Amino acid sequence: MRRFSSEYLRDTRRGMWEDRSALAPLALDSRSRILDVGCGTGELTRVLREESDAEVVAVDADRTLLAEADADACALGDATRLPFADDAFDLVVCQALLINLPDPLAAVEEFARVSADLVACVEPDNSEVVVESSVAAEAPLAKRARDTYIAGVETDVTLGSGAADLFADAGLTGVESRRYEHERTVAPPYDEAALAAAKAKAAGTRIAEQARTLRRGGLTETAVDELKNEWRAMGRDVVGQMGERAYERRAVVPFYVVVGRVESGVDG
Repeated sequence: MRRFSSEYLRDTRRGMWEDRSALAPLALDSRSRILDVGCGTGELTRVLREESDAEVVAVDADRTLLAEADADACALGDATRLPFADDAFDLVVCQALLINLPDPLAAVEEFARVSADLVACVEPDNSEVVVESSVAAEAPLAKRARDTYIAGVETDVTLGSGAADLFADAGLTGVESRRYEHERTVAPPYDEAALAAAKAKAAGTRIAEQARTLRRGGLTETAVDELKNEWRAMGRDVVGQMGERAYERRAVVPFYVVVGRVESGVDG
């Protein structure tokens, strides 16, 4: 399973649930006990607690991340071997977890085991990400790096658009999928997160962190270095435009909210 820092999770999920209409199929107001699997730092956990009167239990394999989740109860555990009895919850849900697992089907089957009613996921399709930027080089460079990363990563980070098929393969019924677009914008005045992201671009941090995956995606060591240099040059342009209060960026990440019912479950 791929692992991430708390800073990365907070940054990528910031502002995601300002609009919660896509969560309507989860029928949160009717739930009595919800399990958030792979909760990370608890961004979805918080939404589940705010939108329901249910007991919300958070589980994650990373003890450090789990400590940051604000849930009614927390448990350390693996998504494919959950430490709960059969039918212990009436909703089991995850966000951006299945794309990071080597065997997402095994996880969904385990979710179905511990759910008496509904299973849900919120998963992105990273092949459909769209970036627009006032720095001309940023969008094409980001696409090139992203496409190479997708080719080299060891899990299916494009899974979101096909998650409904995964639910059907796990034996869930009444499977429903709806697309939800998480839009993130950067514009003046710039907050601390935007300024830090710009500095990281100018340092080539992301390319350095992803170098191994980029090589698996087909780049030579020299090509990775060239990409890093291009990335740093782009980052310097970003920092320059920020200094002039002229930098703007828009990124849209499509997520798919998928629900399926356990065959023997009761009405939610």
